[in-house]
Amino acid sequence: MSVTASETSAGLHDMAFSSSNDDDAISDINITPMVDVMLVLLVVFIVTAPLLTNAIPLNLPQTVSTAPLDDAKPVAISIDATGSLFVDGEPLVEEQLPDALQNLHTRDPEVALTLRADTATDYGRVARVLADVQRSGITRLAVITESP
Repeated sequence: MSVTASETSAGLHDMAFSSSNDDDAISDINITPMVDVMLVLLVVFIVTAPLLTNAIPLNLPQTVSTAPLDDAKPVAISIDATGSLFVDGEPLVEEQLPDALQNLHTRDPEVALTLRADTATDYGRVARVLADVQRSGITRLAVITESP
C-alpha cells in the first residue's frame, strides 16, 4: 500500500488547519504544589510541638517510671536551676504562686499539676512549691522525672 503525494498533502492540510479543541488551555488549577507545601508545614508543626512543652531547659532527676496522669492537659509548674518559677511556661514570682494556684483550683477543682524541677534546684524551693500546692487544695500532682 503506497501513499500518493496528494493524499499526504491533504493530510498535512487537515492537521495544520484543524478545528479540534486539542490545543485549548488547561482550565484546571494544579494544587499538587500547594498540597506538598501544606504537608511539609504539617510535618514541621508535628516535630516542633513537643519542643514547646519542654522549652525550659531542665536537668530532671531520674527515677523508675510510674503511671502518668490521665488528664489531657495538666498545668505545668517548672523550676529551673537558678530557682526561677514558671507556670505553663510563663515566669512567676514565688509570692504570686499561692494566688495563681488558688485561681486554678477555683476554676477547676479537679485540675491536675505537673512539677518539673531541675536537679540543681534547692530542695527547700521545691518543698515551698509543694506546700503552696497543698494549701491551695489541689490534690492531683505528678512530679516529672527522667527514666534512667
